Amino acid sequence: MSHAAAPESQRLPVGAGEVLCAVGFSFWKRRHVRAFLAPAEVRFVPAADRIPPGTTAVTWGRRIPGDRFPAGTSVWRLEDGFLRSVGLGASLTRPLSWVLDKRGIYYDATVPSDLEHILAQHDFTPPEADRARSLRARITAAGLTKYNTGSGTWRRPSSAQRVILVPGQVETDASIRLGTNRTSTNLDLLKQVRQNAPDAFIIYKPHPDVIAGLRRSGRNESAARTWCHIVIEDCPMHELLGQVDVVHTMTSLTGFEALLRGVKVTTYGSPFYAGWGLTEDTDLNPEARKRRSRRLGLDELVAGCLILYPMYADRRGHRLSGPEQALDELIAWRRATPHKRSPLRPFLRMFRH
Repeated sequence: MSHAAAPESQRLPVGAGEVLCAVGFSFWKRRHVRAFLAPAEVRFVPAADRIPPGTTAVTWGRRIPGDRFPAGTSVWRLEDGFLRSVGLGASLTRPLSWVLDKRGIYYDATVPSDLEHILAQHDFTPPEADRARSLRARITAAGLTKYNTGSGTWRRPSSAQRVILVPGQVETDASIRLGTNRTSTNLDLLKQVRQNAPDAFIIYKPHPDVIAGLRRSGRNESAARTWCHIVIEDCPMHELLGQVDVVHTMTSLTGFEALLRGVKVTTYGSPFYAGWGLTEDTDLNPEARKRRSRRLGLDELVAGCLILYPMYADRRGHRLSGPEQALDELIAWRRATPHKRSPLRPFLRMFRH
């Protein structure tokens, strides 16, 4: 099966002999940086101000502000893609998907990003929409999500007329700082959902990094049970999404994963999938709302987010031609991965804290 090529502006503009200066990467990430940016030459430098003026810098997300780079430096930002791995990034699990953004980064609603530019400007073709529809069908049939963790089960109560899922987030993440306004904590979100839907059955699922002890819980998050009916930790996200009526979220990727499955989504922030006519948005960034005036179909959103924006590589670091091959890798990986606690988790927790 042939796939439509990505638009020229989204092809990695590097080749053999070109030099990129990478800064702010852990030793663990460096081999992945080289793999995803091949065949360019990647030179790791110790600090942003050590980068030669006029060169291209690559860094991780919004960890280093743009004003720390020398004048004239082009700054590209790497981040995890939306079909990442079987296991958590915080547990140092190898990624299958990264994004490279030359304008901003997808979770920063305060400025434009390459993803936002694609969704606002790209002329989506029928073959791209067909390809996105097939991807969506495969993802939902296989029960795939970003991290593909969890092994528990949950059954929707037969008495529940309307079930709302509220996914927890790591409150110190940049997606909260750069993508929310009035609601920026998990507990505040739960309180608003309870106030707005007093008759609904509300599920709260803490972030998997928090459940694993690899990231800190949010402010007063221990009081979550006061504002929901049940806190679910181990059930895989795709199983929950198959049993709920709507997802309420600040900026969680769970909202995008819900849209893939035809589940309604209400946002309390400005995630990358909000503002295109597919979600109910209660607090979208005003500037982002202006930039996202276009109305998209679901398959156009999926084509932009999973086909045109990310880069994919297999578990050996070899570049893949697209998301279909990444799905094959994820399915095989999950099938071969037993659900057990990593012996490295206590050490990773101690290192992060």
